[in-house]
Amino acid sequence: MNTTIQEAALLAGHLRGAVGGVSGVDVALCPPYVSLAEVARAVQGSAIKVGAQNMHHEDRGAFTGEVSPLMLLGLCQYVILGHSERRRDFAETDALVNRKVKKALAVGLSPILCVGELLADRQAGRQDAVVSASLRASLDGTSSPGGLVVAYEPVWAIGTGLAATSAQAQQMCALIRRLLGEQFGAEQARGVRVLYGGSVTPANVRELASQPDIDGGLVGGASLNAQQFAEIVRTTASVRS
Repeated sequence: MNTTIQEAALLAGHLRGAVGGVSGVDVALCPPYVSLAEVARAVQGSAIKVGAQNMHHEDRGAFTGEVSPLMLLGLCQYVILGHSERRRDFAETDALVNRKVKKALAVGLSPILCVGELLADRQAGRQDAVVSASLRASLDGTSSPGGLVVAYEPVWAIGTGLAATSAQAQQMCALIRRLLGEQFGAEQARGVRVLYGGSVTPANVRELASQPDIDGGLVGGASLNAQQFAEIVRTTASVRS
């Protein structure tokens, strides 16, 4: 929940100039709802895509304050679902996230599904079990990944400046990829991008992006700084080329 409409459009314009021509990676900007149209206009004609930060699981109805998937069509291509802040602050469960994921896929939006463990889970050695259960429940009943993207976001690393080590991130992303193979089959699972999210910065992105099962990053605070975000994109592109 950052930037006014004008600030978001200005930031998107700066990013278009900085990374709009970078090849070898996909770039998507996910501003607040009110800025989606302006950000989409700011990056129009470039390779940069746009995504929403959340959506409701129904097409329409008496859900004051909510935004439906049909409202997002034409504005964006991606939608973040199950972010840890939604789970923590708005009590979103895996069952609810599952309904959103299936709805997004049904209407043609690419869901960026977030899963991750709390610090207490990590300290108790439960991270594999927690992430496995959350991913399976969030994808329950989904027969094809479509445009699915999965982001591993250790909750203890979000906005804290304490990123997971590259080994920790790789281990969890490899687990996610194996689980995707069990769900969809190895061939389809290989087409699903697995991202790491949690204090991604220009300083750590090269090591993270060099891991075999980390396809990119879900960038938080650093995305509010055009120079930092551009450096993250360019570094990732150079590593993945």
